[in-house]
Amino acid sequence: MKTQHSSPKVIGIASGKGGVGKTTVSVNLAVALALRGRKVMLLDADLGMANAQISLGVKTPWNIGHVLRGEKTLQEVAVLTPQGVSLVPGVSGLREAAALDMAQIGAIVHAFDDLEEPLDYLIVDVAAGISPPVLAFMAACQRRLVVLCDQPSSIADAYGLIKVMTLEEELDEVYLIPNMVDSPLEGKQLFGRMNDVCTRFLGQSVRHLGSIESDELMLAAQRKYKTVLDFAPGSKGAADFRRLAQSVEDLPPIEQPNGRLQFFMQRMLQTPTAHR
Repeated sequence: MKTQHSSPKVIGIASGKGGVGKTTVSVNLAVALALRGRKVMLLDADLGMANAQISLGVKTPWNIGHVLRGEKTLQEVAVLTPQGVSLVPGVSGLREAAALDMAQIGAIVHAFDDLEEPLDYLIVDVAAGISPPVLAFMAACQRRLVVLCDQPSSIADAYGLIKVMTLEEELDEVYLIPNMVDSPLEGKQLFGRMNDVCTRFLGQSVRHLGSIESDELMLAAQRKYKTVLDFAPGSKGAADFRRLAQSVEDLPPIEQPNGRLQFFMQRMLQTPTAHR
């Protein structure tokens, strides 16, 4: 008989375009939560271009593709990183992995129902853009974080992603993470501009969890295959991620499933109170 565990809080992280630091945010947020004593799993769902294992400095003999093919279980492919995060590696460099159909996406999501590991958080690092797999993964999460930077193309593509998620997919709990900003004020201003546009043209507001400042130590950490929290815990970037983790923990609980296919659906249905 399986041990019944409470349902983890599931956070999807995406971006309208690549190159805005989405995986950096995903990895460092996961590590920051683990440093707070939380049990955290990171799913690299950027299928076809997965690289979270590089940022965490671990070797991963198996990946989510082995789970899809029935060769391994989710528990078997997960790797415990030195930072205390349980990583489910994605597939990198395979075109077919980047074009999964909805049945395969559903199989990945359902695989988490069999996971016996107790968890506080599942962080899902989703691909950039508005492809069907991206939207399916984001819909399977309870909260959605959109990473953007203060560049016209990033802003336009982030708006496009928010538009599709909120109007076409009718998803809520959307939060903005301005990344690589010069100051906290610049991050708040970028959020304010985006929220004004979303409110005016979509009739939907978004929320601000926090901003990540530009920090050359972030790049130095990446070159050393480390997170900034490992490489430079006293840096501005590390402090920003600790604040972001605090903001995530301060969010109110989401008690009910939204009726869609979701991660840990069985736990949510079996647990009277999904979150503490």
